[in-house]
Amino acid sequence: MNRKTTICVAAAGLISGMSAMTAWAQDNDTTFVLSTGVERDIGTYGGPVDIEELYVPLIASISNDRVGFRVTVPYLSVKSPVDEASDETFTESGLGDITLSATLYNVLESQQLGLVVDMLAGVKLGTADVDKGLGTGETDFTVRADAFKFFDEVTLLASAGYRWRGDPEGVDIDDVMLASIGAAYFTATDDMVGLTFDFRESAYAGNDDIQELTAFYSHRFNDSFDLELYALTGFGDSSPDWGAGLRFSTDIRMRGFWSRD
Repeated sequence: MNRKTTICVAAAGLISGMSAMTAWAQDNDTTFVLSTGVERDIGTYGGPVDIEELYVPLIASISNDRVGFRVTVPYLSVKSPVDEASDETFTESGLGDITLSATLYNVLESQQLGLVVDMLAGVKLGTADVDKGLGTGETDFTVRADAFKFFDEVTLLASAGYRWRGDPEGVDIDDVMLASIGAAYFTATDDMVGLTFDFRESAYAGNDDIQELTAFYSHRFNDSFDLELYALTGFGDSSPDWGAGLRFSTDIRMRGFWSRD
C-alpha cells in the first residue's frame, strides 16, 4: 500500500464529514475494502445538557488505479434532552443516512511538484428516520476536490467542496461550503500520525459554522488489515465538545479485474 493509500484510509470520514476513498490500487489491481468502527461525540451545542451521539458505519468500497466507488451504511444513536429547559433525556436510534460516492483519482498530477488532486461526487440519501430526529429525510449532493502534497516523511492534504442540501417541508436549509486542511507524518515503523482541521458552513441561518480539529493515528498490521484511532474537539455551538473513534479496515486485491487495460 502506497503513501496516498494510507493517508486516504486514515483521513476517511475525517475530511469534511464525507470520506476520502479508502483504497488506492496499484499496477491495475482492483481493491475491495470493508471497514467498520465506532465514533462517539458529546457536546452541549449551546444548550444546558450534553447531547451524546454514537455512530457505527459499515463501509464498502471498490477501486482501481483510476476510479473508486464507496457506500456507507451507518447505525446512529442519539441521546438528547426532552426540551431545552429539562434535564430529562431520551434516546433514539436506528439506520442513519446512507451515503454513496465516486472518486476520480489523479485529475491533476505533477510528479515534479509531488502534487495530486482527486475529484469526488457524493450523495446522501435521506434514509434516517425524521420522526426520531436522526436526519432530515432529504437527499444531499456533494462535490469536492482533495489535494495531496508529498514530501519525504510528511504529506500535506487539503480539500474544498460544496454541498447542496435538500429542504424538508417547512424548514429552510442552506447549501454549504466545505473545506479542510491537514498533515500526516510517517514514522520509522511506517505508522502514521496526523492532524486535520475541518470547516463546514452552517446549514441554518444564525447558527455557528462547524469547525473541528482531529488528531489521528493509523497502523497497518499486514497487507490487508488496518486500525485507525482518532480524537476530535469542536469550536462553537454547532460542533461537539469532543469526540473519539476507531475503525478497522480489511482489503482484498483482485489482480486484473476491472482494470483499464
